[in-house]
Amino acid sequence: MSSPFEAARQVVLVFCNAPDADTARAIARRLVEDGVAACVNVGAPVLSIYRWKGEVESADEIPLLIKTTAARQRAVQETIARLHPYEVPEIIAVPVTEGLPAYLDWVRQETKN
Repeated sequence: MSSPFEAARQVVLVFCNAPDADTARAIARRLVEDGVAACVNVGAPVLSIYRWKGEVESADEIPLLIKTTAARQRAVQETIARLHPYEVPEIIAVPVTEGLPAYLDWVRQETKN
């Protein structure tokens, strides 16, 4: 298990899809205003095709790319879950292993507890 210091240093990228632009913007703004994300990119609509409750479904969705730290990842998940209308919203986090050091430091600074 990582220490709190290591979790605060580890930058992660969280992926989420929202059902519409208003929901995407609301989630993005809340995450940044609350200081749990340094930046959220709200993308252009994408077509998602998936299986849900035994049926193949499709929906236009708005992708969110959320930059945060491992220490703030749980707060990001809780905020998304609270604001997202889906029963099971997509929340996937991947560690950032490389990046411009100044940018990664900025993410850490903006998401400090």
